[in-house]
Amino acid sequence: MTGADMPEKTRLDGQTAIVTGAARGIGRAIARLLAERGCRVVVWDRDLAPLADGSDAFVPAHAAQVDVADHGAVAKAFDDAVARFGRVEILVNNAGINGPIAPSWDYPLEDWDRVVAIDMTAVFYASRQAAKHMRANGYGRIVTIASIAGKEGVPYIAAYSAAKAGVIGFSKALAKELTDCGVTVNCIAPALTETDLLKGMTDDHIARMKAKIPMGRLVQVDEIAEMAAWIASPACSFTTGFVFDITGGRATY
Repeated sequence: MTGADMPEKTRLDGQTAIVTGAARGIGRAIARLLAERGCRVVVWDRDLAPLADGSDAFVPAHAAQVDVADHGAVAKAFDDAVARFGRVEILVNNAGINGPIAPSWDYPLEDWDRVVAIDMTAVFYASRQAAKHMRANGYGRIVTIASIAGKEGVPYIAAYSAAKAGVIGFSKALAKELTDCGVTVNCIAPALTETDLLKGMTDDHIARMKAKIPMGRLVQVDEIAEMAAWIASPACSFTTGFVFDITGGRATY
C-alpha cells in the first residue's frame, strides 16, 4: 500500500524529517518513501548534485549542503529547518562512508579519523540537536543506519566496524535518556547493500560479505527504506534502544 491507502499510524502527514546523506543510495530511498507517506523531507548532503539526476520523482521540501562532521554546520542546519518548518519530528542519521579495506596494523590514521568522524561523531552531533528539540516538543523519532559490521566486527574494515558499534551503543544510551518524553531512538543494521558504494570495494570483499548472507543476495535500498519509515512512524511506539536487523538471515542476535 502507498499514499492515502496506508494505515493511519504509518502515515506521516504534517511531519518534518531530516535525512542525512540523502542525495543518493539508502538515504535517498528513505527520503523518497517518507515523502510518499506525507512527510516534509529535508535533505542534508555534502553533494546535492545527484538530486537533480532525474532517476526518480523525488523532490525534497528543502535541501541543504551540510558537512555532518562539522558541529557548527549541523547546529545551524537544524536550526534552519526548525525556522523553516516549525518543528522536526524525525531524524534519520544515514550519512556515512566505508573507508579503505586494510588490516588494522596498516590502516591509515587519517582514514580512521575520517570514518569515525562521519560515521559516529556526526550521529552524536545531529542526534544531540534533535534530542533537545524533540524532548521539548514531547515527540520524536531518531533512526540511525548502523550496520551488521557494528555487531559482528568485520575484518579489514576496523574503523567502519568500530564506528557502527559506537552508534549502536550511543543510540541505546540516548534511548534510555529519552524514555519519558515520547521520543524513540533506534538503529537499523543492514548487511551489504546494493548501492554505488560498492564501487569503492574490492570484488573479494563483496564476495566474502555476500557469502555470509543466507538469502544469497545483497540488501536493496527500498527494503531498508520500508523498515526506516515504519520505525519513524507513530506505529512504532513501544520499541526504543533496539537494533533492527535487515541481513537476509545473517544476524544471530
